[in-house]
Amino acid sequence: MKMSRRGFLVSSGAALAIRGVPQVAGKLGGRRVLTLVYDKALGMMRAVERVVP
Repeated sequence: MKMSRRGFLVSSGAALAIRGVPQVAGKLGGRRVLTLVYDKALGMMRAVERVVP
């Protein structure tokens, strides 16, 4: 699969966000909800993690 520049930026941004989410979730005290969504730009499923109070 060829990855476009946009796909690379999205996936690397998601990887960086994953590293920061546990620190933020620990400070806020909410619970994390993981959802799978289809990303048309990437052409595949990806995980989206939200912190809910």
